[in-house]
Amino acid sequence: MIRHAQLKDAAVICAIWNPVIRDTLITFNPVVKTQKSVRELLKEKSVRKEPFFLATEQDQVLGFATYGQFRGGQGYRHTMEHTIILAPDARGKGIGRALMQAIEDHARFNGAYSMMAGVSGANPDGAAFHQRLGYIRIATLPQVGRKFDRWLDLILLQKIL
Repeated sequence: MIRHAQLKDAAVICAIWNPVIRDTLITFNPVVKTQKSVRELLKEKSVRKEPFFLATEQDQVLGFATYGQFRGGQGYRHTMEHTIILAPDARGKGIGRALMQAIEDHARFNGAYSMMAGVSGANPDGAAFHQRLGYIRIATLPQVGRKFDRWLDLILLQKIL
């Protein structure tokens, strides 16, 4: 089931997000999330009318997805960028696809024209996932991220909604 995240979900969101931040090159961000920072993020997204969806099965949260404007300014108001994170045991079960469908449908309904994905070059599975969903690889930005003393490429993919 896909549902909107609530403030009370902050702990479980941290439990899914923080191992990805702490232990992988999937995200370049090295700063773990706190329950307080996640609650603030959920409040900000609510004010901006940007969804934060959770995928659940029998009340267990298996992953989340959200999106926001790709870059600041009115000229970019129809282009969005998303974040999707799944618990390790949720991968390969169609949960990521369901979350992506939810955010793409929401974005399309609210006037978005395209959705961007920024995927770490160290995450080829993430790039392949997006390509299976119809995202086109449009650029590789070499060595723009740094984590664990490594320079990392950023792969940009786009889907016209």
